[in-house]
Parts: sequence; structure tokens; C-alpha cells
Amino acid sequence: MPFPRSTTPDVDVIVVGAGFTGLYALHKFRDLMGLSTRVFDAAGDVGGTWYWNRYPGARVDIESVHYSYSFSEELQQEWHWSEKFAAQPEILEYLNHVADRFDLRKDITFETRIESVVWDDDARFWTVTTHTGETVTGRYFISGAGNLSVPKTPEFPGIDAFAGETYLTGNWPHGGVDFTGKRVGIIGTGSSGIQAITEIAKEAGHLTVFQRTPNYATPIGNAPTDETEMAQVKANYKELRDAARKHFLGVPYDQVQDSALEVSAHERRRVFDERWDAGGFRLFIDSFRDILFDKEANDTVSEYIRERIHERVNDPEVAKLLAPVTYPYATKRPPLETNYYETYNRDNVTLVDVKNAPIEEITTSGVCTGGIEHELDVIVLATGFDAMTGPLLAMGIVGRDGLKLEDKFADGPHTYLGLMMHDFPNLFLITGPQSPSVLYNMPLAIEDHVDFAAESIEYLRGRDLDTIEPVADAENAWVEHCAELANSTLMPNTDSWYMGANIPGKPRVCLVYLGGAPTYRAKCAEVIERGYEGFTLVGADTGAKRVSLAS
Repeated sequence: MPFPRSTTPDVDVIVVGAGFTGLYALHKFRDLMGLSTRVFDAAGDVGGTWYWNRYPGARVDIESVHYSYSFSEELQQEWHWSEKFAAQPEILEYLNHVADRFDLRKDITFETRIESVVWDDDARFWTVTTHTGETVTGRYFISGAGNLSVPKTPEFPGIDAFAGETYLTGNWPHGGVDFTGKRVGIIGTGSSGIQAITEIAKEAGHLTVFQRTPNYATPIGNAPTDETEMAQVKANYKELRDAARKHFLGVPYDQVQDSALEVSAHERRRVFDERWDAGGFRLFIDSFRDILFDKEANDTVSEYIRERIHERVNDPEVAKLLAPVTYPYATKRPPLETNYYETYNRDNVTLVDVKNAPIEEITTSGVCTGGIEHELDVIVLATGFDAMTGPLLAMGIVGRDGLKLEDKFADGPHTYLGLMMHDFPNLFLITGPQSPSVLYNMPLAIEDHVDFAAESIEYLRGRDLDTIEPVADAENAWVEHCAELANSTLMPNTDSWYMGANIPGKPRVCLVYLGGAPTYRAKCAEVIERGYEGFTLVGADTGAKRVSLAS
């Protein structure tokens, strides 16, 4: 007779990722709830996206005092940000400080990639297998793999034939790269590309920028930290966080007006100028409410940005190439910049339009576009990510009855609240697809989601229940709701990674909940208050009696 299989998992909680999500999740589950917890990360240390994205110019686009944890008042008081918008090294230093302060590394296994995550319906736990062959079982699985952690695979013929140096912004060498005097080409002008272009141009002998689609980049407004302002922030951090959580973006902007079309041209210009000068996402999120919903309203800000671009670029033809006209502002991720447009006034920078003359191939000596070979010593790929779903699909997740996540997501993500999925019990997606995620202040969104998972686990354990998962009808209704919200905006009309349109063959659906973080948070609270409405909970008895608390 074979030895009976254990139904007791190795640990209570398995977490993937040691960035903002993994660090807080480990502290929450291990230290505050007393649950045995194991964290895995492919990186060599903590940091998540800030461990990998070390390219020149990498910087956060949410003000530092907001782009940080709120769970510990002591942590808030002891940490001091040196810049209004922190650069990558300082954010990584902050996350290292958090790991040290809460003694987190002892339960994190680094340099370990997850190859499969399989649900055992009889034992009611997850079996996780790593690339080293280690197998670990856990009752609950927390995905902190991130939204922008799987770089897009380069799709240019001959990329492996290039004889020079090739670098990916999403996986930058930790020792840095010396561009001094070199002929550098960078492909991509999204957020990462814009940040890198500005810095690389200062060092390279010549920089050639290959641009397919121009972006509406606006000033970040960075500056050294004002000590008086920082003291005020620390004296009122609780009120500041409360206000942030009530705002669409997760930062306490509070001057937004109803409609760009209901004010005079003079007043509209005043608002745009004020937000432009203040920097950050204010032009997008703190000017007029209808910018993302009304094409005519959006036209006013789109034309404003185009005018400002032309003011800053000396060559009218180059300015024309840099000024978007084919899609509305903010339907792609709005990049923030410092002297980006002025970079094209430099003698050592050339802009190549690959929309009209596409990249034909990468040769041994450079990039060929429109029959012209641009000879290069270095190629930098700033070509983006397989956003939102890519990190989840990379883990080999298999749910009940052998259902592969890639099959469940065949026509786009299917989640409930962007947090959980039917047929995948006890699996929590932190800032997953169909949640506010990338349109919200990520550390606060992460705290919200980890807290939801923690409260759910406490609910189960306090009632002798084993599993929680969404009811199929609730999940379907949420998917439809997210689609309806997206279709009420201008976003579906633009090809962007928000829509999955940057990855060949990826389903073209909106990956983000567009109802705003306050509405979303209220919905999550309502679900909990109603006894986990929309979820099925399963009892711990051997008969596995299902207790549906869905309405």
C-alpha cells in the first residue's frame, strides 16, 4: 500500500516577487499574522522592478513621499527622500532598508525562477516548482510578479547577428554601461526610452533614436527635497495617505475641474500652464475630468502639448515627428521627462522615423531602415513589456482540473476584482489585470491588495474554511463591467500596452480597471462587508462542502 500523501502543506503562504509586493506581503503574513511564509524571486536581491531597471535616467513618476509604504508610521518618519521624484538607486536603497528593518531576507529565496504553480484539489494547496527542481507546497499563493516585469521579446530580424553591444532597459547591467564616444542606437520612445535617451545623449559620441510612435511627454518637475515641505508631510502623513486613497491616481491632487469644454480658452490655457509648470501627472489627472472620456476635450490638451513640443525643438521637421497626432493624450501611459525635447537640439542626436521607414533588419554593424544602414557600436532596446498578464503566464500556473492560465486568458484576462480567478482557489493577484494597478499609486494599491488577501485568509481560518475563489458569474460580470468602463473612454481606440496591442497575437482588451481607485476600493470593501459576495468558500470537512456566499 503506497504511503498516503500529506495534505499538510510545507508553508501557509508562498509569495512570488521580492519587490514592493513581496516585502510587504512577507511582513504582513509572517510578522503580523504568524503564518509560515516563503518568498521566491529570480533576482539576486530585493527590489523587484527597481532591481532590474537600472538604465540611465530610471526614475519614479509618482512623487517619492507618495510612492512609498504607508503601513508603518515609524518607517515613514525615519526615511528621508532626497528628491521630489526619486531615481532608481534611491528607491532600491529604500527597499533594501525595508528588507533590513523588518528582517525579511531570511525567508526569501533569491536567484530562483518559478516554472510551475499547480493546484491540488484533493489536498487543497498549491505545488510550486522552481527552476532548480525544488518543490514547495503552500495553502495560499500570492503573485507579486509585477505588471511590468517581463520585457517584450525583440521582434527585429537579425537582432542576434549584431556584433556590437546590445542592452535591454528592463534588464540593465548592474555595473552600468560606458557610452563615451560610442555610436549608440536606441529603439523605443516610451517611458523608459525617454528617460534613457535624455541621459545617454550626454555621454554618447552620437545617439540615433529610432521612433515608431511619438509620445505626449510632459515635464516631471523634479527637484531636491524641500526640507520644510518634508517636515510638513511627516507631520501630516496619515491625513496625506487618507487623501491619496480617495484620489483616482492615489496622490492627493485636488484641483480638477469638470470639463475642458465648459471654460473659456483663456481659463483652459491657465489651467494647462499651471499643471505643466507644476509637473508630474497633474496635466493628465488634475486638470479636467473629461480628458479621458471626451475626444473634443482631449483635443484641447493634446494640441496644447503639441504646441509646447514645437516651442522646445529647434528644427520644425523634428518637432513635427515628435508631436503625436494619431491618438489622444493619455490613452498611452503618459511619460514624464526632463529636457527630453531639448535633447533633439543637440548636434550628436538624430531622430529616425521608423513609422514611415520601418526597421527592416538588424545587421552585424547596425540597424537598417528604409534601405539605409545606421552603423552603431551599441543598441539599446527600450521596447516595453508584456504587461499585466505576461508575468502571470510566465509562471506555468495550472488551476482546477488541469486548467492552464494561458487557456483561461485565451481571449483576455478573466478575474474578479483583478484579485482572484474562478477555478484558481487561494491564488491572489496583487495589482492584477482588471484592477486599477498601473493607473494608481502602486505601493498603496499593493497594500490594499495584500490586506484584502490577508483579511480573506483570516476569514477562512477563523471559520474552519479551506479555500476561497470567485463564482463564475461574478467573474464574468466583472469582466463585462471592466470592458464597459473601458469602452466609455478613449483608451480602446489607441494601440497601447494598456490594450495588449504591443504584443503580437495578444488579445486586444483593456487590461486595467478604469473606474478609479476610490470606486474600486469601495467595491472591495462592500464585497467583504457582505460576507465575500461573489465568492465561493469551501469548508475544511472531508466532504468539501461548498458554502456559496455570492448574491
